[in-house]
Amino acid sequence: MAGKRRERIGSDQLITSIKAAYWLALIIIVTMAMATYLMLQGMMADHRRQAEVIALVGTQKALSQRIVFLANSASLREPQRAGPVVGLLREATTQFDRNNGWLLKWLETNKSRAIEDIFYNRPHFLEFFSVNLVSNSQRFIASLETMMGLRTGPSIYHGGIERAQLDEAGASATLNGFEALLSELELQSQAGLDRMLAMHRYLFLATLGVVCLIALFIFKPMTELIRKRTSELVAARNAMAYIAVHDGLTGLHNRSFMREKLVSLIDDTLKGGRTLAVVQIDLDRFKQVNDTLGHSAGDFVLATTASRLKARCRPQDLCARLGGDEFLIALPDAGSAEDIERQVGRILEGVNQPIIFDGSTILCRASAGVAICPAHGASSADLVVHADLALYAAKKNDGASVEFFSDELRRELEHRRALEVDLADAVAQDAFEVYFQPQVSLSTGRTTGVEALVRWQHPKRGRVSPGEFIPVAEKAGLMPSLGRIVMSKAIFQAAAWHRDGVEFGRIAINVSGAELRQAGFTKFLFSTLEAAGLPANRVALEIVESVILDDDKTGLGAKLREIRMAGVRLELDDFGTGYASLTHVDPKEIDCLKIDRRFVQKIDVDADHAKIVRALTDLARSLGISVVAEGAETQAELSALLSLGCDEVQGFAISFPMPAAEATEWLQLRLKRKGGKKRHLLG
Repeated sequence: MAGKRRERIGSDQLITSIKAAYWLALIIIVTMAMATYLMLQGMMADHRRQAEVIALVGTQKALSQRIVFLANSASLREPQRAGPVVGLLREATTQFDRNNGWLLKWLETNKSRAIEDIFYNRPHFLEFFSVNLVSNSQRFIASLETMMGLRTGPSIYHGGIERAQLDEAGASATLNGFEALLSELELQSQAGLDRMLAMHRYLFLATLGVVCLIALFIFKPMTELIRKRTSELVAARNAMAYIAVHDGLTGLHNRSFMREKLVSLIDDTLKGGRTLAVVQIDLDRFKQVNDTLGHSAGDFVLATTASRLKARCRPQDLCARLGGDEFLIALPDAGSAEDIERQVGRILEGVNQPIIFDGSTILCRASAGVAICPAHGASSADLVVHADLALYAAKKNDGASVEFFSDELRRELEHRRALEVDLADAVAQDAFEVYFQPQVSLSTGRTTGVEALVRWQHPKRGRVSPGEFIPVAEKAGLMPSLGRIVMSKAIFQAAAWHRDGVEFGRIAINVSGAELRQAGFTKFLFSTLEAAGLPANRVALEIVESVILDDDKTGLGAKLREIRMAGVRLELDDFGTGYASLTHVDPKEIDCLKIDRRFVQKIDVDADHAKIVRALTDLARSLGISVVAEGAETQAELSALLSLGCDEVQGFAISFPMPAAEATEWLQLRLKRKGGKKRHLLG
């Protein structure tokens, strides 16, 4: 979940970075484009104004010539016939004067020193000659109009026409000035156009440079980031694809890949008329390695075993790890049964070599079960199941051997499958009984406890032994449901004894690791106690050492501590047969040790068993932990146990397991005969 969250955050950051880079690049490009547009627009506006001024100067040049021409034409005509010419002269003069005024205003905004010199300095004095031309033209017009009688009163010109003649030199100077002004303006216009083109080139190159910089410092890192991210995604996809079909610890193919591949191998085998061997391999005593040396040693053993399997297999063979310490090998074109046996033997020979881990030598031998296609099945599911049955038979033969699937194993498989179906029906119908076997004190004769034992009376099979159906229930995943049935019936029966005042000590219930791993186990236990009205301190849960040893992987320790804190007693069952027994004899974790029946049977004649029981009893007593000896069957064994200091016992010498009614009668009878019980027990 955390890995997905980190991947989502990384994707969001990448998208945010791409968006930020995109908008930054867009802003820079738009800014450059706007700056280019505004600068070129300004320069083009200046150029247009310059062109307007040039056109106006050209007009002024033509008007100056027109004024001189019209004045000369009017002077050559008789006054009575000069009227139209005078009108044209007045119009030309007025326009020239107006344009001259505009040029003078424009000059105020123009910063060109050369143009200013043309207007006011030598050699042109354009402003002076232009004003003089207008004045002379206006006097000439006034004199002609006076001669023509068009003026009267104060507007009559008295100077005479001789004094109003236009100065040819002044007119020529005006024309020269405008020609000089026009030349200067054209030079400046061309220079401005050159600057505009240069600026356009500069801005174009600058834009290209900015685009290159954006590509170099924004898009290139972003492209690199995208490439890196894409490479990571491709690598992750490839890793996921690899993980999907490989085991992470050993590097072998996993169960799902082998299941799919077996289908195609079987098809090829059947079409080609060849044989295919499916070999299931399991490490003997692998749990001992985990329990004594730790899971790191176990992982090392698994990895080493996998490498040895691959080294001993042919290139066309397929190896897979099914889980735990189970491996599966498919041997295409395997040949005869003798060829298969030789090849599997060679594989086991390599696997069974000692393994060195941190200075310790590990002897972890392997067993193999073989199923052959098509002789033993033509489907992947059948072949795997048959190989598993053959492996089970090999392990029953003390391991480190090879077994082939057979008709006998087929019948056993059919029996187990039928038994599994019947078990599921029995669980659904609550068809199990609970028997009770007392535990007593040899010194006082008191009943110190009663163990609840499951029994199954099948309508057709008859009485089915727990040793037969419990392993099937465990493998079929029925133990949690079966365990709840036993627990509920045992607690309600104990509650009835408690209400009736029947002395039974405490009710002891066997609990498997599968039951404890159920999420609702603790809630079910306490709710059942509450519903039955039985105090928690009248209940004991019997667990085996593997439950405690698996705490690193399952976390059951915290659940057991919670149950014990509520008053429920914890007893370590089959004590002395595990791999790390003494490491878990902790009064903070358990309340009682139950010595396994293998050490109790014939204890009266087996000195070694007697020494083991005495050592365990002394150890428990020194730690304040009680001890119960299981499996006492004779009076001699009872006497031996009492002499060794083991006071509490359970077994056929005390009582066989009984149904609830008989157990109630037995407990009531014991209560009545309590005073003389010690002599009765030991004769």
